[in-house]
Amino acid sequence: MPRRPPAPAPRRARGQGRPGSGEAPPLPSKEALRRFLREAPGRVGKTEIARHFGLTSDQRPALRALLQSLKGDGSAAPAGRRGLSAPGRLPEMVAVEVTGTDPDGDPIARPLGWRSEQGRPPVIFMQPERAGQAALAPGERVLARLKPIGAGKYEGRTVKRIAAPSAARVLGVYEEGRIIPTDRRHKAEWAVPPGENAGAEPGEIVLAEPLPGRALGLRPARIVERLGRVGEPRSVSLICIHAHGIPDIFPAEAVQEAEHARAVTARGREDLRGIPLVTIDGEDARDFDDAVWAEPEGTGWRVIVAIADVAHYVRPDTPLDREAWARGNSVYFPDRVVPMLPEALSNGWCSLRPGENRGCLFVEMRFDAGGGKTGHRFGRGIMRSAARLTYEQVQAAVDAGGELPGLPTGHLPALHGAFRALLAARERRGTLDLEVPERRVLLDPQGKVTAVVPRARLDSHRLIEEFMVAANVCAAEELERLRQPCMYRIHDRPSDQKLEGLRQFLASLDISLPPGDRIQPRDFAHVLERAAGRPEELLVHETVLRGQSQAAYSPDNIGHFGLALRRYAHFTSPIRRYADLLVHRALVRGLGLGAGGLEETEAARFPDTAEHITETERRAAMAERGAVERYLAAYMAQHIGEVFEARISGVTRFGLFVTVQANGASGIVPLASLPDDRWAQDEARHMLVGQRTGLAFTLGQAVEARLVEATPRTGGMVFHLMQGAPAGRPARRGGRRG
Repeated sequence: MPRRPPAPAPRRARGQGRPGSGEAPPLPSKEALRRFLREAPGRVGKTEIARHFGLTSDQRPALRALLQSLKGDGSAAPAGRRGLSAPGRLPEMVAVEVTGTDPDGDPIARPLGWRSEQGRPPVIFMQPERAGQAALAPGERVLARLKPIGAGKYEGRTVKRIAAPSAARVLGVYEEGRIIPTDRRHKAEWAVPPGENAGAEPGEIVLAEPLPGRALGLRPARIVERLGRVGEPRSVSLICIHAHGIPDIFPAEAVQEAEHARAVTARGREDLRGIPLVTIDGEDARDFDDAVWAEPEGTGWRVIVAIADVAHYVRPDTPLDREAWARGNSVYFPDRVVPMLPEALSNGWCSLRPGENRGCLFVEMRFDAGGGKTGHRFGRGIMRSAARLTYEQVQAAVDAGGELPGLPTGHLPALHGAFRALLAARERRGTLDLEVPERRVLLDPQGKVTAVVPRARLDSHRLIEEFMVAANVCAAEELERLRQPCMYRIHDRPSDQKLEGLRQFLASLDISLPPGDRIQPRDFAHVLERAAGRPEELLVHETVLRGQSQAAYSPDNIGHFGLALRRYAHFTSPIRRYADLLVHRALVRGLGLGAGGLEETEAARFPDTAEHITETERRAAMAERGAVERYLAAYMAQHIGEVFEARISGVTRFGLFVTVQANGASGIVPLASLPDDRWAQDEARHMLVGQRTGLAFTLGQAVEARLVEATPRTGGMVFHLMQGAPAGRPARRGGRRG
């Protein structure tokens, strides 16, 4: 499991201006910057440099140009995605591989990932391990804390032994002396020699390690862990957890710390218990960390968003905090959740249960009639949720007249009225609002898939989204006002390459996208309007989504393109996102709200932490998507031979990809299964064309597809088309057996 690296505590340079002094300090000289980089034990970002020299946000462009100049003349080296370090300097914490021993028999190591063009690698002399631990052997990899001891030399101490690269572990299903991988990209099976199966039985999911040497035939591997049987309840999520290396067992000290937590008191907190705040979540929600309330105020609205006070319970650099950092976020599967925090907090003291006192951080916001924000304030409070509502309940009540039993009269209409105002402001901004159905897997008590259905998107969902977006914007604005570090949620504009591919695709549908680099989210909104009601509407939404950049976390703000916002941070889910916890801590420190605030060493780590939690978020997304694909394959395996209405969702030189319209199941149509012809790919028009017959298959085309294979182990599916229709010709309705 990754450990959070330490970082330097920034120091303010003598004679530099201070925030709030009213006078911008001069930019540091190149020599001052070189000295700062040399003295910093690890990498630093623009935020740390600006804070060290007391620079203002207006001086960021000039600082950026100065740093580019340093990189250009070799005085600074890129480190990570956006960091810098002194040339040749290794960070204080680095992954290393043992390469041999010195004359005294102590291990010598080198940094992992060192490239030959970087020159001669530094030598790292690893210090002896603690008593009782096995000595480091050549080839082993560890996370080491380094201390410079001379030019190109370091002393290293082991922090944690780390696993070999992921390719060195095999996750698969054991079948009579062989292992079949669970990753569809890995075609080769593995042989398990006699005596190396650890007692595994056929049909069990296993973890294995390759054995040295390779005889003729399959590569040999030794089973090291048995994880359960394929087809058993929870086996799908188990495969995804292990395939992506998601930590799912809390260390004992973290669990113990969580179980010692107690209720907050009202002392030092603003009492919100008289305000009927409510939580609104899905029927299958597993944690409740945000509550909302609204009332009319003049011609506008007053809104409160209250969030569980996780910072009260999870203090910096404690076992709980280190584990939360390592996980980065919770991971949600159809049958379970792998939480960022132990259950005593995630489902206990940090869950806003109805009728129970809970600590919270809240933001009180005021909006005019058009949804424009006129003011906000943050505070630390104690609250008592008035009700746990579901999206479906709220939507039904609004549709029926806007009241819910047990809540004060006018409560729901006020929430809905404030939402309408915020929605109007969003539409004026021209945000990117994609409608790509989310699939919901329904399981019976035995864990068998009963259905896979699109998750409904109601106005009640959008109500909570708009309130949360508004609160997140306020958090970023408040931290800037306080001159505190902020973990921004950033989203860059699409790359030129993606935009060009998107333009070509849209042109094939007679839809244009403005040229140039000044593209705005509202331009995509116009594209979606043009596609509305057309057969290709869903495909256009999916393609526009794939053409966007990925959102990320960063201490350096570039804005959020998709939401058309200049500043944005995550504040509303500290139970399940470490980024939100950091924002809470920064607010606590900046506003002087008591214990649990951001520490300076933690702030200095923001560039590393941003990269880490961005990666854990993407890891979670891949695992969650993989689980849904495997559940879909398990469900579709009951329907082999049936014909489904589908659309072509991918065109390649080796075949087509189709997506079933009813449930989103996707699979390949092999080229060999198409009518006998010479098939050529027309990349510009996203089309596969038969040279002799003139048949053509086009992206977005409606087809009938017969399912011929579904493999729950990998999530893979194979379809055959029931017809070879010319491009644009509609498919006949299906729903029969082939």
